[in-house]
Amino acid sequence: MSDIKLNAIARSDEGKGASRRLRRLEGRVPGIVYGGEVEPQSVSLLQKDLFKALENEAFFSSMLTIDVDGKEEKVILRDLQRHPAKQLLLHIDFQRVSASTKVHVKVPLHFLNEETCKGVKAGGIVSHTLTELEVNAPAGKLPEFIEVDLADLELDGILHISDLKLPEGVESADLSHGEDHNLVVASIHKPRGAVEAEAEEAGEGEE
Repeated sequence: MSDIKLNAIARSDEGKGASRRLRRLEGRVPGIVYGGEVEPQSVSLLQKDLFKALENEAFFSSMLTIDVDGKEEKVILRDLQRHPAKQLLLHIDFQRVSASTKVHVKVPLHFLNEETCKGVKAGGIVSHTLTELEVNAPAGKLPEFIEVDLADLELDGILHISDLKLPEGVESADLSHGEDHNLVVASIHKPRGAVEAEAEEAGEGEE
């Protein structure tokens, strides 16, 4: 579970103009905390604090703690709006959760033994089809990342979602829709140039 904690203050001023003033004059990001049996609450957080939190990939897929005027709540990130051209955060949304709240999030994949796996030693290259996995899990059991061990993946081998070892209580959102959603995670194949060279050699041999 993530130990990321954010400090926020409640705000009562609404509207685009108020949000622009908040970002420009105070260096703060407008946001909202919603969910549970409590009314949605408008808040603001310091830009610099959020940018620091964004350096930790767990910020995007873990249960967080947000302190609003001295009251702590458990939340997960639901939406983050960035300025299209400037290094600026425009708005952020958090959903209130408990450890048992079932949530749907994307979790990053960490690939292990990529350079030393069997397929690479045989001359292949690794192709990543997925870099993150959509999962359903209780908020308290959300992993910061999921490890994908490629050590035994052979040349021309394919790794599917069903081949991954997910933490207890965590399930693939894709697989919950049936086996036909068992997507490819990674594969190992020969470089394109090597394949073309082999094809040319085979053609010359036939002639």
